[in-house]
Amino acid sequence: MKRRAFLRTTVSAAILGAFGGSAARVAFAAAPVGANYSANYRNLLVLIELKGGNDGLNTVVPYTDAAYYTLRPKIAIARDAVVQLSDRAGLHPALAPLLPLWKDRKLAVLQGVGYADPNLSHFRSIEIWDTASKPDEYLPDGWLSRTFASAPVPRAFAADGVIIGSNDLGPLAGAGTRTVALGNTEAFLRQARLASPAGESRNKALEHILKVEADIVQVAAHLDTRFAFNTAFPANAFGNAIRTASQVIANPDGVAVVRVTLSGFDTHGGQPATQARLLAELAQGIVALKSTLDELGRWNDTLVLTYAEFGRRPKENLSNGTDHGTANVHFALGGRVAGGFYGEPPPLDRLSGDGNTGYALDFRRVYATVLERWWKSAAGIPPSSPPMRSSVGDRGRT
Repeated sequence: MKRRAFLRTTVSAAILGAFGGSAARVAFAAAPVGANYSANYRNLLVLIELKGGNDGLNTVVPYTDAAYYTLRPKIAIARDAVVQLSDRAGLHPALAPLLPLWKDRKLAVLQGVGYADPNLSHFRSIEIWDTASKPDEYLPDGWLSRTFASAPVPRAFAADGVIIGSNDLGPLAGAGTRTVALGNTEAFLRQARLASPAGESRNKALEHILKVEADIVQVAAHLDTRFAFNTAFPANAFGNAIRTASQVIANPDGVAVVRVTLSGFDTHGGQPATQARLLAELAQGIVALKSTLDELGRWNDTLVLTYAEFGRRPKENLSNGTDHGTANVHFALGGRVAGGFYGEPPPLDRLSGDGNTGYALDFRRVYATVLERWWKSAAGIPPSSPPMRSSVGDRGRT
């Protein structure tokens, strides 16, 4: 086992800046050699929200940990079904399509991602993740909106960000950000013809409507759906969302962020079948996205990052499900990602009084890596964010 940098790069900047503390060598994304230190939004960020709180323990399975099977006598993933990544952990069998990315060292597994004093409400916890705030802090703008306010996306871009599969703008919420939510590119273009960018008003509500219309017109003017992909997209809602995302990414004028949502992970009951279906959709969608990025020549300048409001409790409940938890596992993928394990697996023999685990990686450190390593921007994250407790994990391969 070797300790590795999280992203292949010759840039040596650590995630310090606004966070202080010791060097956090989580470098899962970086500007190309020779790039300047201004925000490089040609490096695309694709966020995949696992809405509802995916169960991390059955996603990356600690199949050699006896405590895992004690806590989950009914819903644990059988050891012989696990897709092994190392001699201690492996993927849920539905995620088997991701194994080639792991073997190619383009998949990073971020273990124990969370924050101090976690909130177990869906609404409040996702607000904390979207705004990169502290649990007792309420910020009006998303972390990406604040980033773009400090380091603006070029006006020539079609948009700052595009939201697919949800009407919630999440990290892109806030005044001033050029963001559009759409479900289908063809339908969006048809409806965009009804929008008009003209007009001014001193009325705040009307001014907002006019701004939204102007953003729609700009995106529609730059969105080209004629790229003929050879990729076969999965025949489900998430596959359609990945197809829409790919059409947005094919736009030569560019966007800085695409956020896609996969819903249904709030598995209080009947988790095995539901999670297996959702993880299969996730894996198939990621494989399709990677294929389209290869077709577009953009795999090496795209970072794909999953996130959710929280994880699930280690102990199964009486309904063959799991209840709201704390720290979780997430994935980072891309042509310049240095694959491996990062953070620490949850200590199942040292649960808190409410049956949850602590965290190893503060999620704001992950965001800071996006800003400082991927975009070369130091904006957007509060300076009061706590330091990351663990930053580099061991690399295990089959």
